[in-house]
Amino acid sequence: MIVYEATKREFMDHVERDEIAVKIYESYKDKIGRTAESEINSWNNSMNYMYKVLNTLAIPAESGIAIEYKIPSSSRRIDFMLSGLDEADRSAVIIIELKQWDKVEAVIEKDGVVKTPYKGRQLTIHPSYQAWSYAQLISEYNESVQTQGVRLYPCAYLHNYFVKENDPLTNEVYKSYIEKAPVYSKGDVFKLREFIEKHIKKPDHKKTLYIIENGKIRPSKSLQDSLLRMLDGNQEFIMIDDQKVVFETALEMARNAYRYGKKQVLIVEGGPGTGKSVLAINLLVKLTSEDMVCQYVTKNSAPREVYSQKLQDNYKKSYIDNLFKGSGVYYESDKNEFDVLIVDEAHRLGEKSGLFKNKGENQTKEIINASKFSIFFIDEYQRISISDCGSKEDIIKFARLNKAQVVEMKLESQFRCNGSDGYLSWLDDVLEIGNTANFDGFEFDYDFKIVDNPNELRALIEEKNKINNKARLVAGYCWNWISEGKTDSRIFDISIEKHNFNMSWNLSNTTWAIDNNSVDQVGCIHTSQGLEFDFIGVIIGNDMRYDGQRIITDFTKRAKTDKSLTGIKKMYKENRDHALQIADQIIKNTYRTLMSRGQKGCYVYCVDERLQDYLKERLNKFYKPVEYSSTTQEKGQAADDKSEYRLGSCTDHI
Repeated sequence: MIVYEATKREFMDHVERDEIAVKIYESYKDKIGRTAESEINSWNNSMNYMYKVLNTLAIPAESGIAIEYKIPSSSRRIDFMLSGLDEADRSAVIIIELKQWDKVEAVIEKDGVVKTPYKGRQLTIHPSYQAWSYAQLISEYNESVQTQGVRLYPCAYLHNYFVKENDPLTNEVYKSYIEKAPVYSKGDVFKLREFIEKHIKKPDHKKTLYIIENGKIRPSKSLQDSLLRMLDGNQEFIMIDDQKVVFETALEMARNAYRYGKKQVLIVEGGPGTGKSVLAINLLVKLTSEDMVCQYVTKNSAPREVYSQKLQDNYKKSYIDNLFKGSGVYYESDKNEFDVLIVDEAHRLGEKSGLFKNKGENQTKEIINASKFSIFFIDEYQRISISDCGSKEDIIKFARLNKAQVVEMKLESQFRCNGSDGYLSWLDDVLEIGNTANFDGFEFDYDFKIVDNPNELRALIEEKNKINNKARLVAGYCWNWISEGKTDSRIFDISIEKHNFNMSWNLSNTTWAIDNNSVDQVGCIHTSQGLEFDFIGVIIGNDMRYDGQRIITDFTKRAKTDKSLTGIKKMYKENRDHALQIADQIIKNTYRTLMSRGQKGCYVYCVDERLQDYLKERLNKFYKPVEYSSTTQEKGQAADDKSEYRLGSCTDHI
């Protein structure tokens, strides 16, 4: 998606008339939504510098210009692109990363990372790495760029930055990236102009921008499909922005812990699709290659079983089993027995371990004790069981007890849900998990539908699954699992009589996500969390409804075979409001997690018709409340004080 598109002639005219920031903002507001005043100021400032660069007859007036281009399958946007034809009449695009910076510090020990004085001297990626990585993403995801031979030439322009002798911006450690994407600074108007003139010789009348904007998009890579190539040493995912900074920080901390024996703990927060699992596997591969004793840890067995299935033809079972571990195996480990433990889905860590939950003391504490360096990838809004008590609070507490250095970081770059930050913000707001800036709607670059019939939902998913076996149906745990242990999908667990809809829960609780022919079975949170699909179909059961004023949750509608709310009835008798708050968060977190499994699309059917109508209305960008009469509070409805909706840590009394 391109926010602002024009010919060079039109762009120059908009700058001369002092309209450029207004033009960009109006288009941005229409296509994406509101933005900060600081971004508007940066447009106004940077575009005036680009006017100076382009103010020459040597750069064709009918070349194309795109500002704020959203890269397919990600949430990242490119500041400025110029398109045209080279001397051989081949399509060419200049990618320019614009920065307002006037100071920077080199970070020698981290590849492609610098430190800026903004926001508390934060670490960020070098502008040349950023421009290069964005070009790589376009080339990787836009099939038309490769098939039509579009040349991409990335660079960076820091128009406020004075480069001095032995300057940190051009330090030798960044040489490889500067060679791939030259960096220009204050006083380099002519140099940047020469770079453009070298590659853009003739006008293309915006045709190349059309190829990029409307080109065929390649399917996004899934981690489970890329795992084998990653373990074989191939680079499958280009890390961008905050992902690269987290990766380099983790490497440095792991090496320091390994060399000097100082215990280190890294906490990485990130929502669905921000690359937590990809980073975890990349770190597993890299650190293992450096001869560190390293393991990937999850409580949920589904990702580990899927990964093992993908690797079994190329690696011995003993090797695989030693790489991927459950979170409950470290209660007898010696202190610093492992160099690195990488904990994915750390929010799902529990307290006791063992089959009967009678071993050990606390999984977070035991993991920190067992490793010189432990990494916790966490999203507390994906805690979906009463027994899930992994939290930042506990990690920091046990790290300090072990006298460990603690570093906290966040991931924000979005790669799932077609890179739509707006969809995930909308989802959080609709589920009343948090108020967000996108509450009025989201940019419709993600395939999202509310359907009226579960049979229609099934048909949609079956059709999508014919492409590559990467579409699945999932549901809230509102139907008993009577088919467990059986191998016949004709034994139906889930029945919606109104629509004559019958299906079974998944027959395999381990590799359902990748099994052939499992599209005729419905998965649940336990077989899908930590995994991703191209398309996901979600059945919202009667445990979540709309009462005419708000979404309510009802734990009494959960199946008896559901273990995620074990103990809630006893808790309800002892402290009604507390129990409702806990159940409300678990149920909403479950649907948030299910509805964010799809990379390309999500289709939803609601058993409750009023919830279905409400979600449809909330899809309207100009949302107006659905008119329903008020109802009395139902049994099982969540308590009123949303501010208290949080699960306790393992050390809280529940």
